[in-house]
Amino acid sequence: MAVDFKNIKVIGFDADDTLWVNETYFRDAEQEFAKLVSQFETPNKIDQELYKMEINNLPLYGYGVKGFMLSMVEMALKISNYSISNRTIEKVLNIGKEMLNKPVELLECVEETLKVLSNDYRLIVATKGDLLDQERKLEKSGLLNYFHHIEVLSEKEASNYSRLLKHLDINPAEFLMVGNSLKSDILPLLEIGAKAVHIPFHTTWQHETVKNNELNDVDYLTLEHINELITYLK
Repeated sequence: MAVDFKNIKVIGFDADDTLWVNETYFRDAEQEFAKLVSQFETPNKIDQELYKMEINNLPLYGYGVKGFMLSMVEMALKISNYSISNRTIEKVLNIGKEMLNKPVELLECVEETLKVLSNDYRLIVATKGDLLDQERKLEKSGLLNYFHHIEVLSEKEASNYSRLLKHLDINPAEFLMVGNSLKSDILPLLEIGAKAVHIPFHTTWQHETVKNNELNDVDYLTLEHINELITYLK
């Protein structure tokens, strides 16, 4: 199905794994955590149980590194039957601190694309995660000047997007969302009558996966690289 972008006036961008690298750091951290607690369980079991812990804690901590850190600490205590050393807990916390201190690695052609599109469209960021961490990454990215608005959402559901567009006085029919997650960046936008472009990242958190039947009869565009947007929007 061909997607018509002729009425688009505002473009929203997801941040993590759309503008810069993020999920890769979580996968690396999970491996490092599994090594720290490897005496208590197999890597596969640790990975499965940590994911369950993260999902159970989402209503309390939300998304982002800090919630991930707390889940790792809780998991370390639980999997060791509360015998794990203080020194190891400190190492677990340091995994999270190292993640928070990672440099911002922009994905290929991101800034060039924003520079071109910002001449003709109003650009915003609509992302999930920890507010302080996302503000830090945006500041380090050097991209702030391209965006008219930054929104860090607690969830990316149709109702959240509707409130955001209403607050910014944006007609959904004139809004395009660009992101790497079908669950968070594509399907909710189509539900409220906006347009969406999916740019897959090579690593996806399993919480963001969708079933094939959820994609039946949905009209969105998939691109390999962000700079392909220019071809469709200019």
